Amino acid sequence: MTKLERLVAALDRELRLDRFRDSSRNGLQVANDGRVRKIACGVDANLEFFEAARRRGADLLICHHGLSWGDSMTRLTGAQYRRVAFLVRNNMALYAAHLPLDAHPRLGNNAQIARAMGLRGLKPFGNYHGQVIGRSGRLARPMTLAAFKKRVKRVMRHGLQTMEYGPAVVRTVAVVSGGAADLVEEAGREGIDVFLSGEPALQARTSAMEYGVHAVFAGHYATELFGVRAVGGYLARRFRVPCETLDFRVPF
Repeated sequence: MTKLERLVAALDRELRLDRFRDSSRNGLQVANDGRVRKIACGVDANLEFFEAARRRGADLLICHHGLSWGDSMTRLTGAQYRRVAFLVRNNMALYAAHLPLDAHPRLGNNAQIARAMGLRGLKPFGNYHGQVIGRSGRLARPMTLAAFKKRVKRVMRHGLQTMEYGPAVVRTVAVVSGGAADLVEEAGREGIDVFLSGEPALQARTSAMEYGVHAVFAGHYATELFGVRAVGGYLARRFRVPCETLDFRVPF
């Protein structure tokens, strides 16, 4: 058993929550009685995740998309009430990390994806409201776009949507998970061959076409499972507390 306050303090420090301006109220959003015996990690704070975590005996839940955004907790009614009530009834704490978990240089979604894709020479990329949250790098060896897409499918275990306007052979890749299609333009300005993200948007097509860059989208959910999985591993190693990542294979 580990004290909740120890885990929360360690995560707050490691993820550097105080450095980010975010609509998500990052950090501990719902407490429990202060004891943690098992951790469950997932992308979205919803009843599907909560119920599966309870069946596995988890009493601390860690997610990327939490419950508290802006003033969303001002009134606990409807679905929001049901979610919070479930956590309280079952003595389950909830911790959320949004932008801090995209941007972390080791545990973050983008750093984890970049390494899984075999990118080298990683450096910051992706200016999101004045905060850099992504990564860019070079492939160990140049490859065709077709080979690159096969690698993405293998890493993500997810289908792809693509906008193919870049070079036949690709060398440089920028990664920003989730809904970051507007950053295709930044990739184009920096001369990146492929921009890899989660969720496409219509305006990204014009940027990809006019800057001559490929845009590959592998699913909002699929690209944001990497960070919570890495955080779970970090906590399991540091605190020797059982931790499980729950993947619901959401196709969007």
